[in-house]
Amino acid sequence: MNSLYLFLTGPGVWISFFVFFGGFIGRLAFLYGLSLERDRIVYNHASPAWGIKSIGHWLLPWGSASMRLQPVFTAAFFLFHLTLLAVPLFFSGHNILWDEAFHWSLWSMPDGWADALTVVFLLSAAFLLARRLARPEVRILTTAGDYALLVLTTLPFLTGFMAVHHWGPYEAVMILHLLSSEILLILIPFTKLGHVALFFFTRAFIGFEMGSRRGARAW
Repeated sequence: MNSLYLFLTGPGVWISFFVFFGGFIGRLAFLYGLSLERDRIVYNHASPAWGIKSIGHWLLPWGSASMRLQPVFTAAFFLFHLTLLAVPLFFSGHNILWDEAFHWSLWSMPDGWADALTVVFLLSAAFLLARRLARPEVRILTTAGDYALLVLTTLPFLTGFMAVHHWGPYEAVMILHLLSSEILLILIPFTKLGHVALFFFTRAFIGFEMGSRRGARAW
């Protein structure tokens, strides 16, 4: 069996998860220290109620005024993020591996659901890419790195779908699936993709500042 495949299914998995979690812990610790240095006063009016309100409105589709102004983009945005999380977490093939390694796993969705959600994800990603290319006000703010991250985020889904349906040489497709997935995990804490966790802290702090301190909504 290909030595790269063996590495990616063994040490590569552990390395990527170690960097993923370690990177987030390190980044959160750094940002917490920076907030104490630059804006310590925000903690004086920290309000869990306003923080939860701020987070909740931005987790709710069309929950903010800016989302309601762009209903189609908002739909694609939420479908992209929901399927991005749901398919890797609840795909039966992944859960079988978790069960074999740790003797526990999450609930597994039917494979037909996983196929359908993967297609939804790919269509949503294509829409978001087309929007970046077509809208001048979005294109001017988009860097080459942003395009690369979008492609890298999409690649594990495309190759995973191909592997499940045996499209192309299976081992080569699986290597590309594993490699892209592990690179993605490693990069998440250190790139814009870090918003997967940092979003909650950012929205909570905006809720503290705008709501608890100024009495104004930020959504």
